[in-house]
Amino acid sequence: MPIRTNRGRAAVYRRLWGWPLRSPRHLMGALVFLAILVTALGIVLPKVVGKPQAKASPTTGPTTSFTATPPGVAAPVPTSNLPTRLSAPLVTPTTAAPNGDAVRVAKEWAAAWVNHPAGITSEQWLAQLKPFTTEEYLPVMASVDPANIPATKVTGEPVVGTSYTSSVQLTIPTDGPKLAITVVNTNAGWRVADYDQAS
Repeated sequence: MPIRTNRGRAAVYRRLWGWPLRSPRHLMGALVFLAILVTALGIVLPKVVGKPQAKASPTTGPTTSFTATPPGVAAPVPTSNLPTRLSAPLVTPTTAAPNGDAVRVAKEWAAAWVNHPAGITSEQWLAQLKPFTTEEYLPVMASVDPANIPATKVTGEPVVGTSYTSSVQLTIPTDGPKLAITVVNTNAGWRVADYDQAS
């Protein structure tokens, strides 16, 4: 076991660390000194180091502005010159008479939807629907099993619900549920973008 002496670095360190523990007065004095030291460092260091500020560079593109804020104050949200989706006014759809092509496409789509003889595969059934369905909605239709479709024929003419210049919503009766179909105007022409079975 080493012998402790009052000489050397270990003895100096022992005296420094042991001084606050000699009495409650020493401990309180050490805590007050540490609190003053930490507060002083908190005030002096930011002034010495300084805060980096964004420098404006001569660019032709969109710019974002930042401003320095005092401590304890929430930073403002940066402002940007970029356009947002909501910066343009919202356009209300224009009502119009039902488009004949839209009604025709809905009828042909409904005829293909009810055409599912026994033994038809999902791929064959989807191939019938593809010319009348949007590319985005075709994968949704791939989840439908034609064997579960309760209708086998269209029993009446389409009834138009709402009609706009870019979309038409209509209902087509079948020997099962009614089909509520939405037809939209795409680059490839009028196509079915959604349907639902109504009782």
